[in-house]
Amino acid sequence: MKVEIINIGDELLIGQVVNTNASWMAAELTKSGMQVVFISSIADDEDAIHSELDAASKRADIILLSGGLGPTKDDITKKTLADYFESDFVFHEPTYEQVKKIFAARKFKVSEINRQQAMIPEKCIPLLNVNGTAPGMWFEKEGKIFVSMPGVPFEMKSMMTGEVIPRLVKHFKLRAIVQKTVMTTGLPESFLAEKIKDWEENLPAHLHLAYLPQPGIVRLRLSAKGEDQKALTNEIEHQVKKLHALIPDSIFGYDEVSLEQVVGELLVKSGKSVSTAESCTGGYVAHLLTSIPGSSRYFKGSVVSYANEVKTQWLSVDEETLNEKGAVSREVVETMAATVREKMHTDYSVAISGIAGPDGGTPEKPVGTVWIALADESGVYARRYHFGEHRGRNIRRSALAALDMLRLKLLK
Repeated sequence: MKVEIINIGDELLIGQVVNTNASWMAAELTKSGMQVVFISSIADDEDAIHSELDAASKRADIILLSGGLGPTKDDITKKTLADYFESDFVFHEPTYEQVKKIFAARKFKVSEINRQQAMIPEKCIPLLNVNGTAPGMWFEKEGKIFVSMPGVPFEMKSMMTGEVIPRLVKHFKLRAIVQKTVMTTGLPESFLAEKIKDWEENLPAHLHLAYLPQPGIVRLRLSAKGEDQKALTNEIEHQVKKLHALIPDSIFGYDEVSLEQVVGELLVKSGKSVSTAESCTGGYVAHLLTSIPGSSRYFKGSVVSYANEVKTQWLSVDEETLNEKGAVSREVVETMAATVREKMHTDYSVAISGIAGPDGGTPEKPVGTVWIALADESGVYARRYHFGEHRGRNIRRSALAALDMLRLKLLK
C-alpha cells in the first residue's frame, strides 16, 4: 500500500519546529509493510490543505495528516476536512468524556473552547486520543483512506501505534514485513562494507540490506517481505548470526538500542562502577551515561577538565608533562583516567583529551586528534584517534569511542 504523509503547520515551514513526526511515521509504516511515497509540509491554510489532499489521493492509497487539531482559531484542519468531505459536525460524547477526564486529572475546568474538541465531522470514524483532547479522524472516499491526527508527537505516536496502524493492517490485509537493525560502531561505513562484502553479496534476493550511517555508528537494517512472518524472522536471524561471526567486536546491539544503554546494562550485570574525566567532550560522556534511567547504580561522577589548570589541580597532571607533551597526549589522558578512578573510587574510568576544532590544530596534531584512556585495577590503556574536522561530530565520535572502549573491556 502506498502512503502519503502530510504535516500541517506554519511553524514547520518557517523552521520554528523541526518536523520529527514525518520520519517517525515513515519508519513505523515501513515496518508494517506500507510504502511511503511522498512527504509534505504545508501551511495552516484551507486552500493548501484542499490542494494537497487532491494531489495526494492521486499518488497514494492512504493519506495521513498530522497537525492543526488544537482548540484555538489557528488550528483549522478539522473544519477544512469537514468541508472537503462535505460533512456536518456532530457532538461525540466519548470524546467529551475523554476531555473531561484529562482536565479533571489536571484540576482544570472544561471551558467551551475545550468542549468544542468533541464536535467532529459526521462522516469520520473518531479515533481515541489517550494523551490529549483532540480525537483522530478516519475518512474513506473512493477507496482511499484519509486519517487526521494531532501534531503533538506523543499524542500522534500513541494514536498511530494503538489505532491507525492496526486498522490499516486489518483493512488492507497487508503482507508480513520483518526488519532487524544491527547496531555497529568502531568501523566507518566504507570499511564495514568491505568487511561484510561477501556476506552481503550472498544474501537471498528477497532480503534487503540498508546502510544507515551517523557519526560514530552505522546501522545495518535487514528487511524482508512475504507471506510467512515466522519463516522470514528465522531467516533474518540466521543471517544476523553469520554477520556477527564476521564483525563480533563491532556489533553492540540490535534494533536502535543505544551504546550508552548497552554499557549501562553491562555495568549493572557485572556490578561495576565508572567515572569520567573529560576535556574536549565537555562532559558529553557523562551526559550519555546519565541519560539512562537507573544510571546512579554504576555512574559516580565526572571531572570536566577543560582548562589545563583543572587538569593539574584536580587530576594530578604534571605541568612539565603538559609543557612537553601537550594536553592532547597519551601521558595526560592516562594520568587523568588513573586519578579520577582513584578519587571517585570506581572500578573503571575513561578520560578524553583532544582537539575538537575548528581551531587549535597543528601539523603534528591536526583537528580531530583525540586521546582516550581507560583505567581499571589492572592498569591504564590509551589509544589515539583521528576523527575529522567537524567539531560536533568529533565530540560525538569521541564520546562513543570511549563508551565502546569500556564496552569491549566489560565483555572480556
